[in-house]
Order: sequence, then C-alpha cells, then structure tokens
Amino acid sequence: MHILMVAAENGALPAAKVGGIGDVIRDAPRALVQAGQQVTVLTPGYQSLSQLPGSQFLLTITVRFASALETLALYQVTPADNGGGVRHLALEHPLFAACGVGAIYCHDLHEPFATDAAKFALFSTAVCHVVATQAIPQVDVVHLHDWHTALVLLLRKFDESYRALQAIPMVYTIHNLSLQGVRPFDDNWSSPSQWFPRLRYDRSRVVDPRHPDCINLMRTGINLADQVHVVSPRYAAEILLPSHPESGLIRGEGLEADLIELHEQGRLHGILNGCEYDSEGKTVRKPTRKQVLRQAQRTLLDWVGVRTRIPAAWFHAGQRVEAWAQMKVAPNFVLASVGRLTLQKVRLLQIKLGSGRYVLDHVLEQLHEGCLLMLGSGDAACEQFMTEAMLRHPNFLFMCGYDEKLGTTLYNYCDAFLMPSSFEPCGISQLLALRAGKPVLVHAVGGLADTVEQGFNGFSFTGKDEQEQAINLVNSVAEMLQVHHGRLPQWRQLCRNAAATRFGWDQTVTDYLHQLYGVSST
Repeated sequence: MHILMVAAENGALPAAKVGGIGDVIRDAPRALVQAGQQVTVLTPGYQSLSQLPGSQFLLTITVRFASALETLALYQVTPADNGGGVRHLALEHPLFAACGVGAIYCHDLHEPFATDAAKFALFSTAVCHVVATQAIPQVDVVHLHDWHTALVLLLRKFDESYRALQAIPMVYTIHNLSLQGVRPFDDNWSSPSQWFPRLRYDRSRVVDPRHPDCINLMRTGINLADQVHVVSPRYAAEILLPSHPESGLIRGEGLEADLIELHEQGRLHGILNGCEYDSEGKTVRKPTRKQVLRQAQRTLLDWVGVRTRIPAAWFHAGQRVEAWAQMKVAPNFVLASVGRLTLQKVRLLQIKLGSGRYVLDHVLEQLHEGCLLMLGSGDAACEQFMTEAMLRHPNFLFMCGYDEKLGTTLYNYCDAFLMPSSFEPCGISQLLALRAGKPVLVHAVGGLADTVEQGFNGFSFTGKDEQEQAINLVNSVAEMLQVHHGRLPQWRQLCRNAAATRFGWDQTVTDYLHQLYGVSST
C-alpha cells in the first residue's frame, strides 16, 4: 500500500517542525515502512526545504488559484538520516514563505489564520493536482493532518477537476481540535470565494457553528473525510462533550455534534501516538549538575548569537545559571518541564488560589530546597509570567526558547517531570520523560490520562473546574515530594515502572492499518 501523508510540518527535516504534529510526521511514516508499507510525506517547502543539501528538483505544476494560474515546484528532500525508507517531498511557491523564509506559521494579529489559510489553500490545491495527475504515482490512501490540509477534502468532494480523487480513501487526523482555521466565506482576500471563485459547494457541512458567515476548516476535514482519527482514546471520548472554557474544561470546541455523528457511524478513531525507544535497551547516564548548567550556558550563548540586545528572560536566566554554579549544595529534588508555553500547557500554573498567590508560587515554595527547570517558549504573556516568577523565586530557572540537546539533558537529569496541561490530545513530553525513567505529574486528561497512571509511573490529578484542578495540582506536588523524601523504595519502583512503560509505534501503525486504512487483520 502506498500512503501519502500530507501535513504542515515534518520533524524528519531540519527546521520543519513546531510542535507534536512534526514528531508524528517524522516517526509514524518510518514505522509504517517497517510494517511493510510504502510512504511518501508531502509538505510545503517554505522556500527553505528545497535549499537543503541533497534536495532534488522533480517537476513544476500549474494550478488555477484565486483567479490566476500559479506555478509550483516539487522537490524531493533527503533527511540527514536518509529517512528510514520514507520518501519526503516539498512543494515550493513564494506564498509559502509569506512570513519569512522557513516560517511555517504566521501570526496575524488582526485577522487570525488569514495568511496561513491562504497559503495552505494553495498548498491543498497543489496536493490535489499532484495526486490526480499521478505526479505522485499510485497513491492508495491520502492521510491528511489538521486544518491546514482540510481543503483537499473540499476540492475532492466538489471540484470536477479532481473527481478522480473520490476513488482514493482519505483519512483526516485531528492533532488539536482547538485550532480550527475559521475564515469568512466571502468578501475577504483570504476566503473560499477568493481562492476558488468558480467552486460551488454545500456550505452546511463546512460552516462554522458559531459564525454562519465563516467556513471552519477543521469541521470541513471532520465532515468530508472517510475516516477521522484523534491522537488518543481518552481525547476521542472527551471531544464528544461540550467545552466549558469558563470552568477550564476544553472538549468538543463547538464541533461535538459532528463528532458524535462520526462516532455513531464508527468513523471516529482514538489511536494513541507512539514513541521511539532504543531497541538495544541502553540506559543513559544521568548528567551531573555541572553538565546541566554548562549546557544551559551554551544554549543561552547560542540564542544570543551576535545580538546587541537580548530579552530580559535570557539575561535573568544567565544570572540564575551563574548563581547556581556557585552553590556548593545540590538541590534535593529537581522538577523539570519542557514544552510549548501556551495557555493549554501552563494555564493551571497561573491560577490564583485563596491565598491570592499563583499555583506556580505554591509549587516553588513546596520544592523548598529543590528546584524547577523549565524550557519552552510560545505565548508572550506566558513567557512574561514565567520570567517574573523566576525573579520571585531563586529555585526556578526559566529558559525561554527551545533547544533539543538541552531538552534531552533535562529529561535525563530531573527527578520528576511536570505536565499540568488543561487539555492534551496526546502529548509527547510525558512519553519522553517516562522513557527516561522519570515519574510524571499530570492533569489526567486526554493522552496524559492514557499514559500516566497514578501511583504506578507517576502522579495525576483531576477537578471539576480550574480552581479545583489548581488545588489538586498543588496537593499532588506535595504527595510527590512526600514519596520522594520519605518512601524511597516506592519512589524507586515508580522510576522503574516509568522506564518500563512502553507506547511504541508498532501497535499504533497496526491500528492505523486496520482502523484507518481498512487493511484486513487476517
């Protein structure tokens, strides 16, 4: 079977990943190849992937888009590790670099998703063309990822030029239901009437439930795909319920009626993402405190580069690293957190309790002679919150950015890992921490509930609303510290269980083949 994976990100290629979707597009195709399938991955090139060493120009195509003929180039790109038998392709066009060469996403302040929606609309048109004309030959299944690719399904359903695509099964994966790609239907430079002025289609299955004058691209994917996949079983159940953001409960996000219909038809599948493990079972030696601080210093220097001005977060982090390097007594407990700084990930740390202080303040005070190491960037307000907390607490180091080597160092160095996401479709950070043998403290939602078990390989909390969740988070930290400081045999067993926990890609791709692609298990 030849599977075409279509996505906005590809973690197999340098600088082509922002979040977890990139990890999936790197790892799942390799696992499918190992299971005997042929896999091609197709992404936009962002005017950078075609410039990678070894990239090979294949052909040009011309498509009609926004009342004009647009020419795109198709390249084959080879990852540094040769890709594990996966073929990687990139489509190039100047629009794909609308916000700078190599920038995957834009951040439009006044019209959310506008620039991205336009460039991914062109990308989706080109995808339809290369599949329909067999520029990518003999595709048996097209696997689309998130709202960025949903317009492939709209064109397949309603554009006569791509009628041949109706014979090819198409699967749609939801990585984050909260990002939906909502745009006006008409009278806007970034809208379907502008991209496809001749297209006639049924708006009832693609209209945004809250804005009847807008298309919802996430809903388009959900309603027009043959099979729909979400990235954990628990998340698949949660999104059948309505969201209550005022209570911190993020679930169906207005699309629960469509998802319930899918579920009743047997076309909604919750399959947990996998994680790669060392086949030889090698254990990684825990780095020393000195090695961790040196890596943090190197990371800060790399970030600063030749800048004449640096962000306050980096300056204060540098000061903290210097101060910690002078300390003669090591912390008695190291808690780490690695990931994107968004409200989804860190909102609970910003809740104020009855004392008037933030949850993060309570956590840091409970650590006492321990410390928290956080690596991540994202929302500017979240970054500012963490920077201010670092100034209040000498046992907190906030590294505002991302560096893979430092992230790996933190996974291996910490005593435990913190991941209190308000909602989490799957999550990868907790899997990496477990792989490193670290108990994980999580909010028991989505993929976190599917992978971390209270008292077995970590600690978890719940709550009917944000206030209760916040209180239970603080209590879970207290419980974790009590076990670590006072019940050493139990703590060691938690670590052994964490290291032994496995969520490999083998089972995931088996479920892909049977549930999503319709391959018989016999």
